[in-house]
Amino acid sequence: MKRKQLRVGVVGATGTVGQRLLTLLAGHPWFEVTVLAASEASAGKRYADAVGTRWAMQEPIPPAFSDREVLSATDVSRVTEEADLLFCAVSMPADETRALEEAYARAEVTVVSNNSACRTLPDVPVLIPEVNGAHLEVLSAQRARLGTKRGCILCKPNCSVQSYLPALTPLLPFGITDVSVCTYQAVSGAGKRLSDWGEIADNVIPYIAGEEEKSEREPLKIWGWVEDGRILPVWEPRISAQCVRVGVSDGHTACVNVKFRHRPTREEILSAWESYAPIDGMALPHAPKRFLTYLEEADRPQPRLDRDREGGMGITVGRLRPDPVFDWKFVCLSHNTLRGAAGGAVLMAEYYTAKAFP
Repeated sequence: MKRKQLRVGVVGATGTVGQRLLTLLAGHPWFEVTVLAASEASAGKRYADAVGTRWAMQEPIPPAFSDREVLSATDVSRVTEEADLLFCAVSMPADETRALEEAYARAEVTVVSNNSACRTLPDVPVLIPEVNGAHLEVLSAQRARLGTKRGCILCKPNCSVQSYLPALTPLLPFGITDVSVCTYQAVSGAGKRLSDWGEIADNVIPYIAGEEEKSEREPLKIWGWVEDGRILPVWEPRISAQCVRVGVSDGHTACVNVKFRHRPTREEILSAWESYAPIDGMALPHAPKRFLTYLEEADRPQPRLDRDREGGMGITVGRLRPDPVFDWKFVCLSHNTLRGAAGGAVLMAEYYTAKAFP
């Protein structure tokens, strides 16, 4: 039986993540885009006029959206009356973002957030469907807090986390105790293009505000469990993260060092990656056919060669080798605006939809 389409909106539609969301949602088999919203500066304009020369995608604006009126993101009643689910990717202070997302949820709309404002709340799932889909059970407690029947908030993790956490998850049964990770993050993660950012040419910027704290904290919640209406974080592994910005257009690379309580063999690690496929069979439109792909070549993964694997939704791993200080080390790569941002949000919405509206 054909699934009935849900009405969805994109809030922050003129930004880089909002633009990417629209390219993914155009013609989506489950979702019909009925609302575009952005700042007051864009409200009332045609979408094409509102985004103007800031359109950053390689493909043109999908024709279905060019003439669509952009609403004000803060006009909660109008935005929510035309949508069942909202993708939220706004650029606002954290307290204002949280207030806005909770207002949407209280209007009985599901909010799929690309923002960090609600990620630390104990009753808000920070969801990677292949990793912690069971966290959806906390939504009953969240709805009780918000006073809603259907409205709720789901958050996508930080984009850098999705470059390495997927490869660590299948190895948790071996007892990971310590992780050191350095992420080399593309300029699109800052909402920029190489052509627009002269500072990044011939350079590495060794600081991204708030990124290291998120990279060290969010995995512990994602690997946690639901108890008494709260997501309780795990207390190990200890994670030390360094996050730097590099002159790459798209694709976050992570160099990972791991120590185990029960050191696995190389063959056991490769087998764990090979067999990890927790959402196979759900037929989600944006789920990769292969979640984790290991490459044997010594010089892979590389952003230019591997970021578009599985339509940008697959994780590529390589260079698994012994570590003289830890136990093992390897390199991971994910497409930060697809798996890490917009695509991850769409997949999360698909997973939630399949669970909530089977």
